[in-house]
Amino acid sequence: MSKKIKILPFFIIFTTFLLAQKVTLKGNVVAAEDLENIHVLNKTSFTNATTDSLGLFKISAKLNDTIVFSSVQYQILVKVVTQENIEKKSITVNLDVYTNALDEVFLTKPLSGNLNDDVSTSKAKATLNFYDVGIPGYTGKPLTQNENRLNEAGGNEKTIAIGLGAAVNFNKLLNQITGRTKRLKERVRLESNDVLLARIKSELSESFFKTHPLPILKREEFFYFCQEDSAFSQQCSKSNLQALQFLSDKYYQYLSNIEVTKQD
Repeated sequence: MSKKIKILPFFIIFTTFLLAQKVTLKGNVVAAEDLENIHVLNKTSFTNATTDSLGLFKISAKLNDTIVFSSVQYQILVKVVTQENIEKKSITVNLDVYTNALDEVFLTKPLSGNLNDDVSTSKAKATLNFYDVGIPGYTGKPLTQNENRLNEAGGNEKTIAIGLGAAVNFNKLLNQITGRTKRLKERVRLESNDVLLARIKSELSESFFKTHPLPILKREEFFYFCQEDSAFSQQCSKSNLQALQFLSDKYYQYLSNIEVTKQD
């Protein structure tokens, strides 16, 4: 027993050392199209890099750092640095091309302009839904893959139900013990924040940077700086006016951080 007690502090120190060890990762981005100028941002330490024409880059990171890969033509990818990445001092990712699919177009006969005639000659049929066949159905917003996984893990159910007897949800209990439910909730939160950030960038970027100038290469880093704030979701999901005020406050914090970094 005493040997275990003596070994424990060394184990804790060794584990802490591994977590704090920062290395320079040699990265490689694999994708179907142009590989140059893909943004690589370490959201944990706010360091960044861009890829060359071969998709290669270098960036400093430590274990469990979150690295984001983004570009106009590719879908955003979030990668967490693993122990294997640290040991090999390398990281390779595959990016999927961003596609903006258009609705399917059907050619039909010309309309006459007379509503009654056009309706009577139309061959369109109403879509069959679950109400027509008398079964219950879900009418809410479609769930994402991570939200479905959270539901399957029992993340939105009670562990114990009280009725005529007591019933234990062992699926939820097992996922809570192993930490899977907690990890899935964090994934859902990050996914929701990424969707919110994409909307803000699309709707507010042009007007915001007219009054808050920032080099184009720094704008992506600024947005991730805002997203890291714990109040990001609460402040930016209510209205665009409140989101602009939040971005403005973070803008001056961001400029202050840049000045401190230059002095160091």
